[in-house]
Amino acid sequence: MTMADQEAAVAGGPTLDYGSRGTIGLLLPSGNQAAEVQLRAMLPADVGLRTTRLKLTDSTEASLLAMADRLEEDARLVADARVALVLFHCTAVSTYSAELEGALQRRIVQATGLQAATTSQALLESLKALGTRRLALLSPYGESVSAREADFFRAHGFAVECCEGLGCQTADEMMAVSPSQWFEFVSRRMPQQAEVGVLSCTTVRTAEVVDALERRMGRPVVTSNTAAAWYAMRRLGVPDQVAGFGQLLQLPG
Repeated sequence: MTMADQEAAVAGGPTLDYGSRGTIGLLLPSGNQAAEVQLRAMLPADVGLRTTRLKLTDSTEASLLAMADRLEEDARLVADARVALVLFHCTAVSTYSAELEGALQRRIVQATGLQAATTSQALLESLKALGTRRLALLSPYGESVSAREADFFRAHGFAVECCEGLGCQTADEMMAVSPSQWFEFVSRRMPQQAEVGVLSCTTVRTAEVVDALERRMGRPVVTSNTAAAWYAMRRLGVPDQVAGFGQLLQLPG
């Protein structure tokens, strides 16, 4: 019996784990309605989550670039919760350019003294772990954001076999796309030559259909949130395999 179990038995209440194997500090867009729910479902119960929000409710270029205006202050706020890793969790901002991605990580490390990661980094490492070089990029975004993301992956040596977006501009519009609509969209748009489907964006309801899409397409499907969960666990030294959200989260630790 662990100390937590003993304490719970004495108190007569439930056993709660507050992050005994490490805690992730999330820096999320303020309009995000999906990431916390999905990450909590994907992570083991003994990996904790703490969140601070940064202002972002749409995907205009000005809004995306402004999200990091107060990055140091926001990173220090989530660091106050004794996290082990600070994750800047916004795909559209972290894939804006390789220069911005690197700057985000450096600024977090300098402000907190903690290890830092970004959604873009998690996606890149996930694709490498799956051994893929050719991807289909499918997102809720409009043309300009989608094109920047495709350029980001190409700059890192990946072939983007298709780049398709739904034209959504706000977080509310992104959340309004149902899992079944995502299933149909990806099933229609993912070309045969793509080795993996990348479903970009952290505030979309794609987690529910990853397994079903992999069965339909016969290839791995990675989302921004599955990549973040997998990469954060590996950075924390947690080797667990998690079922229900695709092949990535079932890779050996």
